[in-house]
Amino acid sequence: MKPDRIAVLCIAAVAAIGLALVVRAMGSSSKEPAAPAAAAPVEVRPMAKVLVAAKNLEPGKRIAEADLSWKDWPVDEVAPVFITDGATPVPAKPAAANAAEKAAGAVEKVAKAATDMAVTGAKSDYIGAVVREPILAGEPIVGRKIVRAGDSGYLAAYLEPGMRAMAIAVTVESAAGGFILPGDRVDVVLTAETSRNGAAEGAAKSKFVSGTVLQNLKVLAIDQSTRAGDDEQAVVGATATLEVRPQDAELLAQAKAEGELSLALRSYADTAGPSGATRRRAAAAQPQAVRIYRGGAPEVVAVP
Repeated sequence: MKPDRIAVLCIAAVAAIGLALVVRAMGSSSKEPAAPAAAAPVEVRPMAKVLVAAKNLEPGKRIAEADLSWKDWPVDEVAPVFITDGATPVPAKPAAANAAEKAAGAVEKVAKAATDMAVTGAKSDYIGAVVREPILAGEPIVGRKIVRAGDSGYLAAYLEPGMRAMAIAVTVESAAGGFILPGDRVDVVLTAETSRNGAAEGAAKSKFVSGTVLQNLKVLAIDQSTRAGDDEQAVVGATATLEVRPQDAELLAQAKAEGELSLALRSYADTAGPSGATRRRAAAAQPQAVRIYRGGAPEVVAVP
């Protein structure tokens, strides 16, 4: 056999052996389980409970429990003016942010000063508050947009548009034994004294007449209390603040000067009627009188 042919055969044999070894190595490596790829770390952001509006709230709305809800909020996005439940600590703003706030304009500073900072508390602490500015559903509740009971401006925010607040003096006897609470509806009864001449000597005789001058008025407050406690069944106070129309405020002021006023508590089922002055107003303050002649002697008799 020629030497060159022998060299070709040797090279082919070596290549075949090498190919067999490569195939064997590949087969053995495929049987081993592939190493699992490392999962990318998932960033877990701490969350805080923030008090938000459950629905759109208009100015003058008195907040009820159904108007508020707790919403999960990233801790690093919680502003100091948000109301939280206090379960998750909220870190303070960095120094750079505080410096930027100090450099803000005067208007922003005044607004910030009027807002409660880093507020925490229960939802019940804000039930009964009055909305000062519109609040959208899902928007966090902030101090500058609500007025809580006892805060300055609460009564003005709670008043219906076009209405006035006016106080009258009351006692336990003239306020249904103290069972009239803020939010109830009452009638205002005037008791006035009139006089008429006697039949014989012409001496003046006193007579008292009563009549309802205003009806179905909302009680805004008893003394300084604008909201009765949960377990409070009676409130004894010296003044009652009523919600009246401007023209009814003038009538109420006149009635206070003419006699003694009493409040009659209305049933919850009888609060849908008209509110304000009644047609019987003249009967209490200015009773009509007739002159009767008996044997030539005149006698003035008041007709209630």
